[in-house]
Amino acid sequence: MMPQLGLLPRRACAALLSQLLRRAACNHAVGYHSQIVEAVLTSQLKPYQKKPNFIKIPKGTRDLSPKQMVVREKILDMVISCFKRHGGKGLDTPAFELKEMLTEKYNEQSGLMYDLEDQGGELLSLRYDLTVPFARYLAMNKLKKMKRYQVGKVWRRESPSIVQGRYREFYQCDFDIAGQFDPMIPDAECLRIIYEILSGLQLGDFLIKVNDRRIIDGIFAVCGVPESKFRTICASMDKLDKISWKDVRHEMVAEKGLAPEVADRIGDYVQHHGGVSLVEHMLQDPRLSQNKQALEGLGSLKLLSEYLTLFAIMEKISFDLSLVRGLDYYTGVIYEAVLLQTPAQAGEDPLNVGSVAAGGRYDELVAIFDPNGHRVPCVGLSIGIERIFHIVEQRMKTSGKKVRTTETQVFVATPQRNFLRERLKLIAELWDAGIKAEMLYKNNPKLLPQLQYCEKRGIPLVVIIGEEEQKEGVIKLRSVATREEEAIKREHLVTEIQKRLSQS
Repeated sequence: MMPQLGLLPRRACAALLSQLLRRAACNHAVGYHSQIVEAVLTSQLKPYQKKPNFIKIPKGTRDLSPKQMVVREKILDMVISCFKRHGGKGLDTPAFELKEMLTEKYNEQSGLMYDLEDQGGELLSLRYDLTVPFARYLAMNKLKKMKRYQVGKVWRRESPSIVQGRYREFYQCDFDIAGQFDPMIPDAECLRIIYEILSGLQLGDFLIKVNDRRIIDGIFAVCGVPESKFRTICASMDKLDKISWKDVRHEMVAEKGLAPEVADRIGDYVQHHGGVSLVEHMLQDPRLSQNKQALEGLGSLKLLSEYLTLFAIMEKISFDLSLVRGLDYYTGVIYEAVLLQTPAQAGEDPLNVGSVAAGGRYDELVAIFDPNGHRVPCVGLSIGIERIFHIVEQRMKTSGKKVRTTETQVFVATPQRNFLRERLKLIAELWDAGIKAEMLYKNNPKLLPQLQYCEKRGIPLVVIIGEEEQKEGVIKLRSVATREEEAIKREHLVTEIQKRLSQS
């Protein structure tokens, strides 16, 4: 007779299984029965097996709590408001593009792209930034002018650094001006937009570093860098905000085969930064003044400084010859905004988050996508929203400031039983008037938990309906902060609520 397996403990089940299998090995006649026993016992043991723990998210990504979303949305609203103030039109593009299109434009960064599995003959990759898709959009639609903004996720397969607000999946907020215009006017406006956003967010003191890719190429040329190594040496220089010149020089010489004396000449230039006087000084440099590209770049920076002075932001600008911006598509002015310090809070360590905004001019990118090679000069900027969010989040943790996760303005309550239908009619009336309202999903809730719900969530007003109010044709309107109550005629309730909300 088969034992009651469901009542056996785990060890007993295992021992019984072993014993039955040994007997079966000695007697082929019971082979079929041993298979049955093995299957039954195995099914009995399954509940005891430890399940693998898959409750995690991919490396370099994160969930955002309701509190974090409130902060994020406020920051995004401020950024988008600035973009609209400068005439930007909204745009959205696919999260993935043709892999071939992206690979050719990012060069050394192509190894950081997320490739997708072949689906139907198309090799695709998740977008690395929002600039290349914008250039593709302009070319596809034969657009010669456009001032656009875009907010969307991008993906980069690099080592994440949570303490620096660096993730593999993150949002970018871009603003770009496409079209043929007089020199440096759109470029100056992009720098003004960065200034307005960083000033409005009150993140602390900041500096916007500015350079020109033509100056960089001119420096490489006069220092003796082979043209074939321009981009790879540029990629090394792009690390100067993370590592010392000594380490960058070592990479240039030991890893990329640059002659030591050439690297030293580059070092003589790239450690210079300053204001308009630096541009004037470089224009007098005996080697740079003989290079056409460098002269064009320096001339552009000189004109740019005039416009930035008129925009009243020159005090935040630093012309920095070490700034390179590693992406290949930049052709002219480039810039990067860095925080000089984070807001000083008691017990808070300074946060090193790197650049919080960057951009530059890319005049040849659209022509690559256009079948006829038509150029559409472009200049743009990208706000490092994830790093900004990281700073604001850290500040809020230190201050202990409470954040409302909903925007509910009115709570509909009752102190008595059997008033669900009246609450439903009342809250529908508030919704119809555009008032943000809530109620408890209970048939007969007690009044105290309803009032505590409002206080905990910061809901400013409560409307209370009961038998007495219904007989008198009024509704009690309660201020959560002061706990004062006032009887309002039912027909005047919406108007009174709107009046109080407008005054708060």
